[in-house]
Amino acid sequence: MDVASFIVQALNGLAAASSLFLVAAGLSLIFGVSRIVNFAHGSFFMLGVYVAYSLVSHLAPNVSGVLAVLLGDGAAATTAYFVMLLMAALITGALGAAVEVLVLRRIYQAPELFQLLATFALVLVIQDGVLWLWGAEDLLGPRAPGLSGAMDVMGRRLPTYDVFLIVIGPVVLALLWALLQRTRFGVLVRAATQDREMVGALGINPRHLFTAVFALGCALAGLGGALQLPREPAHLGLDMATIGDAFVVVVVGGMGSIPGAFVAALLIAEVKALCIALGTVEFFGVSFAFSKLTLVAEFLVMAVVLMVRPWGLMGKPLSDARAPVVTHHHAELPAAQRRVAWLVVAAVAVALPWLSSETPYVLVLAVDVLVAALFAASLHFIMGPAGMHSFGHAAYLGLGAYAAALLVLQAGVSPEVALIAAPLITALIAMPLAWFAVRLSGVYLAMLTLAFAQIVWSICFQWDSFTGGSNGLTGVWPSAWLQDKTHYYALTLTCVTLGVWALRRLMASPLGYALRASRDSVARAHAIGLNVARLQWVGFVIAATWAGLAGALLAFSKGSISPDVLGVSKSVDALIMVLLGGVESAVGPLVGALTFTVLQDSLARSTDYWRAVMGGVMLLLVLVFPQGIAGGLHQLWSRWTSRTQAGAEPAAHTPRPTSSGGSR
Repeated sequence: MDVASFIVQALNGLAAASSLFLVAAGLSLIFGVSRIVNFAHGSFFMLGVYVAYSLVSHLAPNVSGVLAVLLGDGAAATTAYFVMLLMAALITGALGAAVEVLVLRRIYQAPELFQLLATFALVLVIQDGVLWLWGAEDLLGPRAPGLSGAMDVMGRRLPTYDVFLIVIGPVVLALLWALLQRTRFGVLVRAATQDREMVGALGINPRHLFTAVFALGCALAGLGGALQLPREPAHLGLDMATIGDAFVVVVVGGMGSIPGAFVAALLIAEVKALCIALGTVEFFGVSFAFSKLTLVAEFLVMAVVLMVRPWGLMGKPLSDARAPVVTHHHAELPAAQRRVAWLVVAAVAVALPWLSSETPYVLVLAVDVLVAALFAASLHFIMGPAGMHSFGHAAYLGLGAYAAALLVLQAGVSPEVALIAAPLITALIAMPLAWFAVRLSGVYLAMLTLAFAQIVWSICFQWDSFTGGSNGLTGVWPSAWLQDKTHYYALTLTCVTLGVWALRRLMASPLGYALRASRDSVARAHAIGLNVARLQWVGFVIAATWAGLAGALLAFSKGSISPDVLGVSKSVDALIMVLLGGVESAVGPLVGALTFTVLQDSLARSTDYWRAVMGGVMLLLVLVFPQGIAGGLHQLWSRWTSRTQAGAEPAAHTPRPTSSGGSR
């Protein structure tokens, strides 16, 4: 590639960095003040694109006609166009404020993971809302009047609109700097970023501040989306595609740092542009396609930054929040009732093939539920006892599935042996990844696991000759004796039962208690001689092994495997199952897996807008059962038994009147 092409690619990278910076700056502001990891931020970016499309297509011609009297046709069209883009940002900000008041304000005191679950529910609701309003077709907006041409750069053509975007980024950065450094609002925002509880103690109403910051963050996301309208069509995949990049920029730049977000956006956009510019390069006779790295470049950068500087390039270590102490308890029934409940569940599970003989699909769904239960239980093992949050647990599910498929298809191993070997291979791959992951905590740990998962996904997606690329692998069937649905259900039930039982035994073992001690207080765990990093590493590898077993069972049940099983959405599914069921309960992930899988399956077959319904149900559960379904049911059971005992005790101790008028 010549110098001119290289420079044009670098300028394209700068243009892409501007939109990325806008959406990341909003996300960073919201996290800095409210400590909410807003998974729905990409949805507001998508809303910005759609709202801008409607305004520019339907309202801009009328506004342009009015302005033409004063400005002339050309200037009026340009002015109307960009006024509509600004209006799209303001509308998006207003929608963000409404969401904050109606939903998020009610869960600020909830654990961070429940806030994450609520924002993911918003993703589902907003996505189906957009589908209902604008339809499923991609919508390409008109080019910006006056900026639709191209300029010459060393003999190459560079779109004029890209030059405009290159200028917008620094301008917005300067305006944000002035807002945060030169105004009272900015002082309050910076104070809340440092110590939000102290801001409330000084007489500032934090609710109004949180609403204003959330609206500003959403408006920035909406502006970033609106400015992208001339460059790419509006489509329903923009939300998830954007939120991943925004998370990476915020983490690389430093949580809560606006200049850090700007630097990180430039860095990541330029790294991507460099990969495209390099194309395919030969090293010692081996061709290496750098252009394929664009799918994973930002996650490689994030992984490196987190391992070297965990708080980002320009961020600071997060201060210890004055959060209320969370008491972790096991939401369990009394032993007798628990045994009865398990016996009933076991009896139904064993009898299911006979109970569902008229509806074979029930067994297919039951296998899906069992695989999801083992997958969720493996994630719960590190989230519950160990207190480690993983956003990339699907990597181990996918590794187990691919290992089983490759052993059968490439190595000619029998499916039975592959089922045993796949979890072990997953454990071997997880060992070095866990070594890096356990050196971080909180949001940074979650982001590093997400980065590792995306790297694994990218390898599977692009290694066509080995993993089948985007098409995946097909023909991954179990042995003939297991191809009967009832037999495969029995195998899955056995494996999952043994796997869940083993995880429960581990939680009740010295390892489980040591993990809880490490979760509750790292300093005290060190003081009593526990090696926290080693304990967490062991816990991480065990969880990966069980997820690998779930992946192998999944591959044989479907007969094929694709990179989707490694995707972010699959990791989010596991998080939802654990949180829905209750992270403080050992049966929580099982209840969550059953609820989530059955709900998703039944809704998807009933309505085109199943995501909105599911998102609404998830929001309802978060608001009504903040401890998850299992935790909520346990609370209801405890209240009922307490009232029953309280009513029985006075009756038992009520003195009976005697014939002499006394009592005995």
